Amino acid sequence: MRTPRVDIDDLRVQLDDFHARYPKLPDDQLFVLWFLRAFVTESEEQTAPALTGASRDKGTDAVLVDEPAKTVFVVQGKFRKKLVGKTEARADVTGFASLASSLWGGKEGFGVLCKGLDPLVAQKLSVGRDRLKKRDYRLQLHYVTLGRCSDNLRGEAQAIVRQADGPSEIHILDGRQTLLLLSDYLDGVAPPVPSLDLPIESGGRVQSSGVIQRRDPHTGIESWVFSMKCGDVGELFEQAGVRLFARNIRGFLGSTEINRGMEETLRKEPDHFWYYNNGVTIICDGASRIGGGGKDVLRVVNPQVINGQQTTRTLHSQNSKDLRASVLVRVITVPRDADGNSNSFEALVSRIVAATNSQNAIRASDLMSNDRRQIEIEREFRKLGYQYLRKRQTKGEAKRASGGQFRYLVKKEELAQAVAACEFDPRLLREGKEGLFEERYYGSIFDRSSPQHYLSRYWLMRKVGYAASGYPERAYAKWLVVHFIWARLGPVVRVATTADRFRSECERNGEATWPLIRAIDAVFIAALRFYRRRRGKGKHAIDVSSFFRRAGLHHHFDRFWRGSTNSSRPAFKKAWIRFEKSLR
Repeated sequence: MRTPRVDIDDLRVQLDDFHARYPKLPDDQLFVLWFLRAFVTESEEQTAPALTGASRDKGTDAVLVDEPAKTVFVVQGKFRKKLVGKTEARADVTGFASLASSLWGGKEGFGVLCKGLDPLVAQKLSVGRDRLKKRDYRLQLHYVTLGRCSDNLRGEAQAIVRQADGPSEIHILDGRQTLLLLSDYLDGVAPPVPSLDLPIESGGRVQSSGVIQRRDPHTGIESWVFSMKCGDVGELFEQAGVRLFARNIRGFLGSTEINRGMEETLRKEPDHFWYYNNGVTIICDGASRIGGGGKDVLRVVNPQVINGQQTTRTLHSQNSKDLRASVLVRVITVPRDADGNSNSFEALVSRIVAATNSQNAIRASDLMSNDRRQIEIEREFRKLGYQYLRKRQTKGEAKRASGGQFRYLVKKEELAQAVAACEFDPRLLREGKEGLFEERYYGSIFDRSSPQHYLSRYWLMRKVGYAASGYPERAYAKWLVVHFIWARLGPVVRVATTADRFRSECERNGEATWPLIRAIDAVFIAALRFYRRRRGKGKHAIDVSSFFRRAGLHHHFDRFWRGSTNSSRPAFKKAWIRFEKSLR
């Protein structure tokens, strides 16, 4: 599937989403809030309080202290009306860069900075300065604009920051780079991993430089192939966490046969791990080989492991620092258009994923896990307390990643089944859920991001499943019953407020759900009576499994339902009236 080009209108959509939750914030503060969410942390509990929101801020729009990362982030944002239009003023950029010396310097210099400063801003900077001076934190300054900034001015700002008395960096994102960040955000790669150092194995079994480097002059793609010690690979997860696998099509699969095989090789044949394992493939925005202090490392910018998550996670879990094992690593730097058009980038990544993931089979649903619609659904569900699993992974891994903060867990395969059962011929559901992720069906099933659209269908499927439990024959008729009930329920929950009430009632097993279950029971009874009348007799009788695989069966059942032989209709009508009354 093609990834659409992003532009300033896509950014405005994201800001409108934040505005719905923070209606008092103007656009420039919403822009900074979005940047913190896209670049620093997923937690809005951290980002919103970081905003200064003051007129006397001396270019300090946000101060965020990231305790786990031991980093102080200071942000200045410029939300321009036109993309890459206005050139940033030298005084604004250099003045912001000078914050590094003021924060790291003596009390007198910091006092000069705070003179005339809004008290809230001064207090936030004081907290940040305390972390820098007393706890060995790092300082990161981020100047983010939709305008433009010259290379000379960037170099001048970096030179100013280098004069600070402690570890400091300044990052200047212009309009085009901000669109690349937006593209990553929409792709679910947010916050990114800024950089990692990959230690190149040398000496012993590794001859010469130990690195194969290749550059394609036509595409600009640059590649490195080398060996890393398994302990160093496992350490990558320790440093970056699950963000390192955001572009991977799966989550951690846990104790699979292949992962257990890796663990056994590490225990019994560590010297042979390099030969048995497919290795790790990393894509990144840039890479440079640096040395010093007896180390030879490849520093990668915005890295993502697109093949080898199971290997990396297994090595981390096995505490493989002391093992003799090594692993093959391939790093690929892929140029991206600075205007946010990532079609060629995404296409190449998808092809690399498909070509290199051979140890664990790729499913059709895996290939859709990073589709932007899936990411939108995940974010919308999160607002309602639902954890949406768009990637295949163990439930334990999903709960650990979320910190157990969600009440409900919904897999994308379940959601696809719920929508397809309501909208398509029920026969399709009997053919397997992976077929729902084929291109001919996927776009119709996942055609919007509204949580009401999906959760009404999902909870109906859950309630039908509840009514079918304990009755083996009902399992075969399940999708036919979902389709039938949705034809009656769909018009009722078309209004958003009614859909929200239906969801709420289902979540807490409220009073409206019990007449719904009785109505579903009546339809199941009719569906199985319909089967017995139509299955045939003797050796020509059709078994219940085959019968409910027939195409167009829902049309025949509708006619049976309206016929004179259907004795379930009065019970359904009575229960349905009570359900609608209770719901409304």
